[in-house]
Amino acid sequence: MNPPVRPTASGTVHVVDDEEVVRDALGWLLRSRRLLPRTFPSADAFHAAIESGDVRIDDPSCLLLDMRMPGMNGMALFERLIERGWAQAMPVIFLTGHADVGTAVSAVKRGAFDFVEKPFSDNALVDRVVEALQASAAALAARLAVRGVERDMAELTEREREVMRLIVDGRPNKLIADALDISVRTVEVHRSRVFDKMGVKSAVELANLLRDHGLG
Repeated sequence: MNPPVRPTASGTVHVVDDEEVVRDALGWLLRSRRLLPRTFPSADAFHAAIESGDVRIDDPSCLLLDMRMPGMNGMALFERLIERGWAQAMPVIFLTGHADVGTAVSAVKRGAFDFVEKPFSDNALVDRVVEALQASAAALAARLAVRGVERDMAELTEREREVMRLIVDGRPNKLIADALDISVRTVEVHRSRVFDKMGVKSAVELANLLRDHGLG
């Protein structure tokens, strides 16, 4: 009897497990829930795919990662993802045996999305995969937003950047003029250009924009 088709999220689910029967079962489960799986027989194979550019984080994705495998183990691969800054864009769900639960808990504290102990509930696993894909989509959207703000900032002249920093510090035009040894009118012109290029209408909106994107 086929499992029920449940609402899902879009994206790729990478499955890394050295047991072919597990890879096949997970691939079938994910396809049955309208999710796209890609399977790898080892952490080394997955890491090689990253290095070659075959695996990227341009689109939402998550990783179902076995904890224990020959060669590079799951934790070592997870550490590589952390080093690349991929842990949020590609959330990791560890597949663990009972003996690995303590290690999996430590991994979650280091940024892994979750761990699922074998044998696992199909429905519970798929639910977590969907949530991981949604988290991936949100992380990628946040990255794009930061890049957009960075592009806007790149359009500022050096003087406009100086004025912007002082605006964000909360200084009025007169104090900005004194600090930069320019006229208040010149500050007003620079302030207007900064607001226009950054797509904001007030100093508070500008400060919030930079803070929300970790650029303040």
